Amino acid sequence: MADNQNLELNTAQKSKGKLQLGAVILVVGFLSPLLIPLVIASNWSAATKSIISGLLAFGIPELFMLLAIIVMGKPGYEYVKSKIYKYLKSFAPPDTVSLVRYRFGLVLFCLPIIAGILEPYLAHFIPFFRELPLWFYIGLDVIFIIGLFVLGGDFWDKLSGLFKYNVKAAK
Repeated sequence: MADNQNLELNTAQKSKGKLQLGAVILVVGFLSPLLIPLVIASNWSAATKSIISGLLAFGIPELFMLLAIIVMGKPGYEYVKSKIYKYLKSFAPPDTVSLVRYRFGLVLFCLPIIAGILEPYLAHFIPFFRELPLWFYIGLDVIFIIGLFVLGGDFWDKLSGLFKYNVKAAK
């Protein structure tokens, strides 16, 4: 009886260790694209930099994900994936938002688009627009993305409808 309990305890410890090791492998794989700037800054040839950067972006994360599944097993991988999705779901925008929030989100969403459309034309008449720094444009992109989250999940559905052929507008 005691041997059976020890065996179960050993099995649980091994599976917990496999789960932790697999999670580390998964995280390292998905963080591997962060090494690309180091590769680019190296003294290697352009061809070597290109190959390694490409692998860090499109080969190694997938390979590490496969290794994590092998180490954890499919049930362990599904468990970790469900925990990650549950955590990320808390950051998703709510489906329905108030009218005030919706209008504010539309302003945040449309302002960078309008600025991007008008800027090349206004630069010919107003010299200030020719000298805008990069951080200004990055700020507009951030405002655009924030606007998408402020608008809520229903807007995401409307936006995705733009890219579907058979979607009809609700009346």
